Amino acid sequence: MTTLLEVDSISVTFDGFKAINDLSLAIASTGLRAIIGPNGAGKTTFMDIVTGKTRPDRGRVLWGEGGMNLVGLSEARIARLGLGRKFQRPTVFEAQSVAENLDMALKNPRQPLRLLLARRTAADRVRVEAIAEEIGLRAHLTRRAGELSHGQKQWLEIGMLLAQDPKLLLVDEPAAGMTVAEREHTTDLLKRAARTRAVVVVEHDMEFVRRLDCRVTVLHEGRVLAEGSLDHVTADPNVIDVYLGR
Repeated sequence: MTTLLEVDSISVTFDGFKAINDLSLAIASTGLRAIIGPNGAGKTTFMDIVTGKTRPDRGRVLWGEGGMNLVGLSEARIARLGLGRKFQRPTVFEAQSVAENLDMALKNPRQPLRLLLARRTAADRVRVEAIAEEIGLRAHLTRRAGELSHGQKQWLEIGMLLAQDPKLLLVDEPAAGMTVAEREHTTDLLKRAARTRAVVVVEHDMEFVRRLDCRVTVLHEGRVLAEGSLDHVTADPNVIDVYLGR
C-alpha cells in the first residue's frame, strides 16, 4: 500500500519543553490508524504540525506520491491539498440546517452571491443527501444543526469534512461525550470512511480504539513508543509503565 503522509524526524520545542522529539511515522493512503498516549505525549502537536498550525523546529512532513514537504505551507493550502481535521468539540453552523451545513462544505467552487443565496444545484442536492445518508442524518436534513444531539453534531462535522473529499481525515477524540449507540455508529462511520481514504483517530478511550480494529501508534514524550495492533501495544511493558499503568 502506498504512503500518503510521512512525518520524518520532526521536533518542536515550546518554552524549553520538547513537545515533539525526533518523531517519524507513516500513514498509508487508505485505512484507519489510532494514535494514543498519555497527556502531553504530543498527539495534538502532531496534528498541529501536519495541518500547518505549528511549524516544527526541524524535520519534514511529506505528502503524496511526489513527497511534497508541507512544512511552511499555510493551513489553508494544506487543507486544499486534501487534509481535513475534526477537533474534539463539534464546530457546526448551529443556526443553519443540516443540509445547509453540508452544502456550504461541498468542495466544488462557490461564487459569493451563490453562497449568500444558499442556492444548490441538482448535483449538490444529490451529494448532500448521499453524505447525510452516510453519516446517519438523512432524516434530519431540514433540522437546525443546533437542535441535534452532541453525537449527531459530531457526525455532521465529519460529514462536512467528507463533503470536501479529503485524502486524509484527522479526528480528535470522536467518542467523547457520546452514548453507547452513538459510539457504535461513529465506529461504523469512520470504518466506512477509511475504505477510500486515510483516517487518523486520536483517542483516549481504549474500548473505542478496540472497536476500530486498526493499527495503533503509541506516543510518549513526543516520539513513537510502540506500534502495532491494540493487543500488541497494550502488552508492551513500556506502554504499561508510562500509560496504561497510571
